[in-house]
Amino acid sequence: MGPWGRCMGSDCGPGGSQSRAVWCAHVDGWTTLHTNCDQSQRPSNQQNCFRVCDWHKDLYDWKLGAWNQCVSVSARTFGGMRPYVCNGGEEGIQTREVGCILKSDESLGDDTICEYFEPKPRLEQACLIPCPQDCVVSEFTPWTSCSKTCGTGLKNRVRSVLVPPLFGGSACPNLTEFQTCKPGSCKGPEGVYSLRVGPWMPCSLPISRPVRQAKHRKGKGGARERPGVKDPDTRELIQKKRTRNRLNRQESPFWDIQVGYQSRTVSCAHRNGSTVGLSLCLPWDLPLTVQSCILAKDCKLSEWADWGPCSKACLDPDPESSRGQRSRTRRVHQFSVGEGEDCPPLEETEPCDPQGDGVLPCATYTWRTTEWSDCRVDSLLSQQDRRRSNQTGLCGGGLQNREVYCVQANAELLTYLNNLKDKDASRPVDSKLCGGPVPNTSQLCHILCPIECEVSPWGAWGPCTYENCDVQEGKKGFKLRKREISNEPTGGPGNCPHLVEAVPCDEPSCWDWRLVRLDECIPDGELPCGPGAQIPQVQCVNSTGDMVDKELCGGASAPEPIACDVPCPKDCVLSDWTSWSSCSQTCSSKTIEGKQLRTRSILAYNAGEGGGMCPNSSSLQEVRNCNEHACTVYHWQTGPWGPCTEDPSASALNTTTGPRSAAGPNTSGQGPCSQGMQTRKVICVRVNVGQVPPKKCPESPRPGTVRPCRMPCKKDCIVTPFSDWSQCSPSCDAAGNIQKKKQSRNRVILQLPANGGQDCPEVLEEEKDCEAPKVCPGYRWKSHKWRRCQLVPWYIREDSPGAQETCGPGLQTRAVSCRQLDGVQADIGECLKFANTMPPITQRCQLPCQDDCQLTNWSKFSSCTADCVGVRTRKRLLVGRSKKKDKCKNTQMYPLSETQYCPCDKYNAQPVGNWSDCILAGGDRVESLLGMKVQGNVKECGQGYRYQAMVCYDQDNRLVETSRCNSHGYIEEACIIPCPSDCKLSEWSNWSRCSKSCGSGVKVRSKWLREKPYNGGRPCPKLDHINQAQVYEVVPCISDCSQYVWVAEPWSVWKVSNLDLKENCGEGVQTRKVRCMLNTIDGPSESVEDYLCDPEDMPLGTRGSRLPCPEDCVLSDWSSWNRCSLPCSYNNSRKRTAYAIRSPGAGRQCPETTEKEPCSLNLNCFHYFYNITDWSTCQLSANAVCGNGIKTRMLDCVRSDGKSVDLKFCKELSLERKWQMNISCVVECPVNCQLSDWSAWSECSHTCGLDGRMWRSRVVVQGSQGDGRPCPSQLEQWKPCPVRPCYRWQYSPWSECRVEEVVCGAGLRYRNLSCFVSDGSGEGEGSMVEEELCGGLELAVNRDKLIILKETCVLPCPGECYLMEWSDWSPCLSVCAKGAGVDFGSVQVRSRAVMAQEPENVQLCPDQDWESRPCTDGECFEYKWMSSTWSGSSRVTWCQRSDGLNVTGGCPPINPQGNDNNSCDPPCQMPMSFCTEADVCMCEEGYTEVMSSSDQLDHCTPIPILEIPTAGDKKTDVKTSRAINPTLPGTIQPGRTWYLQPFGSDGKLKMWVYGVAVGALVLLMFIMSMIYLACKKPKKPKRQRQMNNRLKPLTLAYDGDADM
Repeated sequence: MGPWGRCMGSDCGPGGSQSRAVWCAHVDGWTTLHTNCDQSQRPSNQQNCFRVCDWHKDLYDWKLGAWNQCVSVSARTFGGMRPYVCNGGEEGIQTREVGCILKSDESLGDDTICEYFEPKPRLEQACLIPCPQDCVVSEFTPWTSCSKTCGTGLKNRVRSVLVPPLFGGSACPNLTEFQTCKPGSCKGPEGVYSLRVGPWMPCSLPISRPVRQAKHRKGKGGARERPGVKDPDTRELIQKKRTRNRLNRQESPFWDIQVGYQSRTVSCAHRNGSTVGLSLCLPWDLPLTVQSCILAKDCKLSEWADWGPCSKACLDPDPESSRGQRSRTRRVHQFSVGEGEDCPPLEETEPCDPQGDGVLPCATYTWRTTEWSDCRVDSLLSQQDRRRSNQTGLCGGGLQNREVYCVQANAELLTYLNNLKDKDASRPVDSKLCGGPVPNTSQLCHILCPIECEVSPWGAWGPCTYENCDVQEGKKGFKLRKREISNEPTGGPGNCPHLVEAVPCDEPSCWDWRLVRLDECIPDGELPCGPGAQIPQVQCVNSTGDMVDKELCGGASAPEPIACDVPCPKDCVLSDWTSWSSCSQTCSSKTIEGKQLRTRSILAYNAGEGGGMCPNSSSLQEVRNCNEHACTVYHWQTGPWGPCTEDPSASALNTTTGPRSAAGPNTSGQGPCSQGMQTRKVICVRVNVGQVPPKKCPESPRPGTVRPCRMPCKKDCIVTPFSDWSQCSPSCDAAGNIQKKKQSRNRVILQLPANGGQDCPEVLEEEKDCEAPKVCPGYRWKSHKWRRCQLVPWYIREDSPGAQETCGPGLQTRAVSCRQLDGVQADIGECLKFANTMPPITQRCQLPCQDDCQLTNWSKFSSCTADCVGVRTRKRLLVGRSKKKDKCKNTQMYPLSETQYCPCDKYNAQPVGNWSDCILAGGDRVESLLGMKVQGNVKECGQGYRYQAMVCYDQDNRLVETSRCNSHGYIEEACIIPCPSDCKLSEWSNWSRCSKSCGSGVKVRSKWLREKPYNGGRPCPKLDHINQAQVYEVVPCISDCSQYVWVAEPWSVWKVSNLDLKENCGEGVQTRKVRCMLNTIDGPSESVEDYLCDPEDMPLGTRGSRLPCPEDCVLSDWSSWNRCSLPCSYNNSRKRTAYAIRSPGAGRQCPETTEKEPCSLNLNCFHYFYNITDWSTCQLSANAVCGNGIKTRMLDCVRSDGKSVDLKFCKELSLERKWQMNISCVVECPVNCQLSDWSAWSECSHTCGLDGRMWRSRVVVQGSQGDGRPCPSQLEQWKPCPVRPCYRWQYSPWSECRVEEVVCGAGLRYRNLSCFVSDGSGEGEGSMVEEELCGGLELAVNRDKLIILKETCVLPCPGECYLMEWSDWSPCLSVCAKGAGVDFGSVQVRSRAVMAQEPENVQLCPDQDWESRPCTDGECFEYKWMSSTWSGSSRVTWCQRSDGLNVTGGCPPINPQGNDNNSCDPPCQMPMSFCTEADVCMCEEGYTEVMSSSDQLDHCTPIPILEIPTAGDKKTDVKTSRAINPTLPGTIQPGRTWYLQPFGSDGKLKMWVYGVAVGALVLLMFIMSMIYLACKKPKKPKRQRQMNNRLKPLTLAYDGDADM
């Protein structure tokens, strides 16, 4: 059959149908025809079903049953028993029932319905069955003394239950053992009988009491009438007394006290436990059998009152916020009396939410912040320079702070809803109301660094020109020189230095001719040589050098043609004039004139007659005046701009009108409010002189003196309104005394004033005294006088022996009322809530009989004669007939005086505990409740104080208040918190020289360590390998390759070596002087050292050549070589040219005028490429400390031979410049660690004792950054609390069970409640002190408010067998398996053992008892067998817990080392043997079995030891193999692995023992032979062999292996 298909149908529910496939199959599994199967047995292929729809999910659900009991897997699978050995627990399976039900009536449905929506939950799960835990008991106590002093008695010893039997473990053994004892024979008859009293019966009222009282009043009514009192004063006194008595009566509705009586039985008990006739005990006085009692009545309460209002009267928008609470109360109608049931709680609470439509939303709170303070910049360590002590101009990164305070977030909404116009939204509230993260109180900030104006070098002096060429008449002329602004400075060009300097001059001109070039010299008359002229080519330019129309230069004479000479073949040949040299002076005066020089030289001499003669030497140079203007330079100098003032001419539309809003710190920012103006002073200054009249300076470049500006708005101080007054803490101490308290309020500055705004108020915090109540609120119980003592009615006790009608024990009651501290009557419910325990309203009393001794009350103690050593006494007297009674005169029974030592007021103070942290004086500032402030320049070091607690003891070494020792609780000692010292660096060194004399390089300056930091000072930037701090600054520099140039003077006259005096020509030498000079814009100015110029570019100082002879061709100097084409190659060449100055004579020719040479790489041809320098250090603005900066690098043009050259060589080649020259960088700002204020001192960690500490803390608001001062390690401080005694209520031990005047029976035991003092250390119980010192404590012992000072007990009669009192609860222990890591919970147990006194009564003893309870955090123990050493053929074994406690039970069920071997048959009596679990005798560890012929253990023999020699010890290490029984489970005896049995069952050695002996002998012989060979003296080898051995030594090394 196949599975059922899907349920199909048109409707949801049970009307569906489903089908499945059915076929006929052979028994072997293959399919056959349907006819081969019995058709009558064919299963149905279709059935009705429940068609599930989606909405059925709400109707059906799985119902999960409870898990059944855990069943062992082995028992479930195989039906076998659980294994005997259990380790932790046994695996099991538990099942449960799961069904699909209809939710409405829980009727069962088909599982397929629920499976449609959710898989069926599992029906089984694994579980763990705990191992059976046997009962574990402690060791026996020592034997008690004999129960009798004579005759035959019993000794007892008992033990207690430590672990109860669990999970089917063995029951607890007997907790008591008995042993008979005979101290000796009794001289007289033994005491056989004893009086036994029974327990008091429940209290009851006499039935006839009302009748008897009525009869009593009726019978005595006439006799008790008194005559009326006629005196009004007496009548008034009587009335007051009656009123007072009425108050003292128990007529309050809260108590219905009825005094009844209770009785008990007295019987005579035989020592065998049986009851006999009372007459056998009559020689004794019978105890009291009837006494007064209070009829027990339970507490009665009213019905619950209606629920009070919800403590939360608003709707909280936060759904996760806490709900409110509402409470209801009930009143006491009847207090519990006697043994009645106490009152349950009178008040209960439950969570609630406010109900109703008009519920307002709850106030929400949020953090607000003040305006950020100004950005404060601290200098870097590397910038701590004495020359920069004024840090007002610092810029860059810094830190700014603000305050954070808490405000009501939705106050505006609530103000609107409540229509409270005067409520302000920004009123600060307690910061504890604000949740969530506190906003940052400090942040990094950035002060923009001003960009200083940078100007270019001065340009050359211009021509003499008019100021204004349009108006030239009567105007002076000036020569001007200018410089330009090379950057964009902050504030525009107005802050730049002067850009124009002027020099007055004569003959000014606005336009002039500029010579461009001279044409070639053309001889006159079209002759080939001789005198001629050069025509100048000129341009008309203005004063700035720009070309203009030539007509403007019409007024100036144009340059005339210049005379020249083309030498003929026999003429003297002169070179061209050199360029004019730079002017020797920049200006002229009466004593100084500027000069320029130019020269020419003789290239060839004339040829005697007929040729032009060479001029004399003076004609070879020309000098002219230059820079003839006077040395008086003028310029306009500007002062700083003044403040922006209101411009009266500005339009009123530019001003803001109306009052500004002061709602927040951002409403009046730094934006402009009106148009203003700024002015500055402009004066004319003569350089090196000072101010001169303005007419001396040209008017055109005069700077302006006025500029418009925008006036910043005034910013008034904005403060929050005052917060609400802080709440007054309770102003009453525990004693009800009024204490003066103060309350405060404060406000926060939101915005500081600026630009002339209104100043902030001086008072930001106010304080006032709290309104102290006239009377401290509080309640107390007032107890009234005790009423008369009530006896049991006489008719009930008249049959009691010795009873008297008007005396005996009774009860008395009193009234209790509730009062305020000032004595005003209050509702008793207030005292139930707020007062201490209600005083008792009943007590036992005694009406003395005639035979009783009557005494007066004790007198007051007499005054002390001396403190500490004196005594004081008090007395009382016998009254009436008691003075004559002998028994009353017994001062031991009835002492008439008491003496005690006088109180001693000697106290001893001594220090205790450690010294506190060092706390700075005045450093107790606390965090404001309304705002969190950040620590600014708070004193963090210097002199402080540390504290040590003082403790005060009295003469009995009891702890008392420190005020008794006239101490405020501390010893103070001055201490020093060392101040941090920052790292100190030297000043900056001078800048090094640029690393390149030509091109781009770097220059460096540095600082060195002067003093290391200590005590948490700012750390040094970095340390090098010798632990020295060094700070570098590296900046790029560029050396102008033309900064220093070689200047060559003209060539000297030829010195011909082989002079032809006739021709004046031939080979000769010319020399000239070459100097290195500083190049300026006006040309080379002064000589410098030669090393500053490039030696490679140095011109030749001498040259040798041939001086042309007459009629020879004279060539000019060679031109410069033209540049080789790139790339350099020998196939290319370069050339230079010359031209003929003098044509040759007839028959002569000029030499080649062109010279070529091949281009050779790095000789005369060079490749050029850019090189990039390293990055500079991060460069900031001039006054910047940190923040954003720029790293720069420079391009350097490098020749292929590695030499740096001028950038123009690379620029001419248009090489690719792919590098980024500038990148942004950040210098981390030196942010000092910012700490919050110290918090308020915490509450004392202990309310009393010696170890109390108070803590305060601070948090890191902003961690240190960069080389800022790090945070101190001390974020917490502590100081000791004043030592206060620890008082507590403590029970005394229970007294013995007291049964008055009889031997045994039901009695009472008592204990006292005393006040104890201790130092809180937990060591010792402390000392008992006066109860008044515990008066302020809650009446509770170990937090248990139920005070029980007496309880019933049973004093066993002689010979009676009884149960002892409960033992103490055992320590909490875990039911676990330590090795398996399984824990089944924790439990503790207590038990009651049986105590017997008569041997014949042991069988009548009650059953022992134990009880357990769960606990938490129990300890997991293990148990193991322990044994003593053998004593003969036996030894003692016991079970020990892992904590060292000897127990019975808990150890494994085997007794491997026991003395009781009777379970084996025959018993294991052989030494070193034991009986196993399988009842087989085996030997102890280290011994092997020797079996008898009947396969029984014959005896145990030690296992032989196999000694294996080792190399490490000549004595060899002993390795012992010991055997255990391999058939036993490994868990029984861990540590045993295998057995080596040398003896067979017949007691003879086995064959393998002989084989081992033979092998050992062979091994020994081999070792001996090896020793012989090693020690044998070797023969002398041949010399050649010795050489070989020397070359190849063989070393035998023993590695310590035993197999070597």
